[in-house]
Amino acid sequence: MIIPDYSLLFFLDIRCTLFAVTKNVLANIVYNITMTSNKEKIITPSVTISLEKFLEDIQGRRFSDVVNDSEQSFVQVLEFFNNENRQRRMEEAEIHHDRPPLAGVVRELESHPAIDRSLSDIQTQRSKRLRQAIGVVVRMIMQRRGWQKTGRKGSLGVRNSKKQPEINHNTGGLAFWFIRAERYELVEGMPYQSVRQRCQ
Repeated sequence: MIIPDYSLLFFLDIRCTLFAVTKNVLANIVYNITMTSNKEKIITPSVTISLEKFLEDIQGRRFSDVVNDSEQSFVQVLEFFNNENRQRRMEEAEIHHDRPPLAGVVRELESHPAIDRSLSDIQTQRSKRLRQAIGVVVRMIMQRRGWQKTGRKGSLGVRNSKKQPEINHNTGGLAFWFIRAERYELVEGMPYQSVRQRCQ
């Protein structure tokens, strides 16, 4: 009759337990280092876009009509976007919600009385030009904060112009005036993968 060496089994059990604990501890350390590194990547100082900087931009200079239109509210637009909290929300829209940066602030933007009044201009071309100029401002801010365009657009609202052609605003979605907006990604790489990327 062979008597099992329980002391050896006990020793092996302890080694396996220690290995499992060490593995989990190391995994948590790596995870925390990665998350800390990713957070450091996206912490950037606020960006200020002046009228001069806007008109010096290769796209911004094409919107001198918007800048010089006394009835438009472009100065208020710049004041709105020259804000650290709003710029942070624009980044968070991409990082945490997989939406265009403008989605992070668009409701607040459209609730600004002067800006909303300009966007609701009965002359749809003037309203369109202002929306396009706002897109340029967003691009200038995002690029200065370490982001680049993806070449894709993200939805902000739904406009049923076929059934109601006289309506020049959205009838569904997040925004009232904006239909789509540019998508961006961090130049150094996004901290999280999208669902589509994880499925590949």
